[in-house]
Amino acid sequence: MNEEIKILIVDDNLGNLLVLEGILEELECNIIRAMSGNEALGLTLEHEFALVLLDVQMPEMDGFETAELMRGSERTKFIPIIFVTAISKDQRCIFKGYEVGAVDYLFKPIEAIVLKSKVKVFLELYKQKRMLKTQAEVLEAKVKELLELKETNFHLENLSTLDGLTGIPNRRSFDQFIEMSWKNSMREQQTLALVMADIDYFKAFNDNYGHLKGDDCLRLVAKTLVTSIKRPIDFVARYGGEEFIAVLPNTDKIGALLVAERMRRNIEHLAITHEHSMVASCVTISLGITDIIPQQADTILELIQTVDNALYQAKQLGRNRVFVASF
Repeated sequence: MNEEIKILIVDDNLGNLLVLEGILEELECNIIRAMSGNEALGLTLEHEFALVLLDVQMPEMDGFETAELMRGSERTKFIPIIFVTAISKDQRCIFKGYEVGAVDYLFKPIEAIVLKSKVKVFLELYKQKRMLKTQAEVLEAKVKELLELKETNFHLENLSTLDGLTGIPNRRSFDQFIEMSWKNSMREQQTLALVMADIDYFKAFNDNYGHLKGDDCLRLVAKTLVTSIKRPIDFVARYGGEEFIAVLPNTDKIGALLVAERMRRNIEHLAITHEHSMVASCVTISLGITDIIPQQADTILELIQTVDNALYQAKQLGRNRVFVASF
């Protein structure tokens, strides 16, 4: 016997209930009895039934009224109901049964073969319904798992491409972006510009104000450099230590100079106190610029070396300035 699949049989006559039980006992179901409409309604709130076999003629509440109340409840409105009756086969009576929600009629005396055949159909339908529900729950769980996995992968990807301290793209992310930009610029024969920036006398800042203040400074400088670029295609990353680098596709030295000067001014306007700087009383940056229309013989490494040399020249000339170098 499978106790999970339940059938409710309702009749005010115990003898009739025993007859129904005797016919159905070999089926894989758990049979529950009720001897009135009220008792049946109470049981439907306690159990989930695959089918209800409902007598029509009962005192106090007949089968029609019981079925109508079942159809009015969200919990029981979809339970199949087969009326079992000894009353006339008059069509008006049958139509009334269907109107209140019956799916079939059986007339007393019950033909055992017919009853078992009909009940088997509804038991199989119930099994299919339960299987579909289980599959839907499994599918929903898998979808939830995939969404959680996607979110985790996205988080891990961010961890691998974003700088842990400043929250802006890191060196790895820069390497990926410059390679893509290089290929695009070579294919389209468009100018590609780099801007490399370094915080002036940052070691002295760290030594005198402490590493926590140094970290705060790095975060604020990084955020300001990112907000200094205006186009979605432009890119700023932390290159290492106190060095930052910007990739400006479709931009020549003149355009890059405008961006670099904006960066320099914006950092200066932060007015972060730096009493141990040799160039100003606040934190400043030095910047190097270069540009290129990439050719087959050129390399990304050479471009980075050129912009690094430009940054070195900016420092040599007094810092807090921009130096432009030709590739």
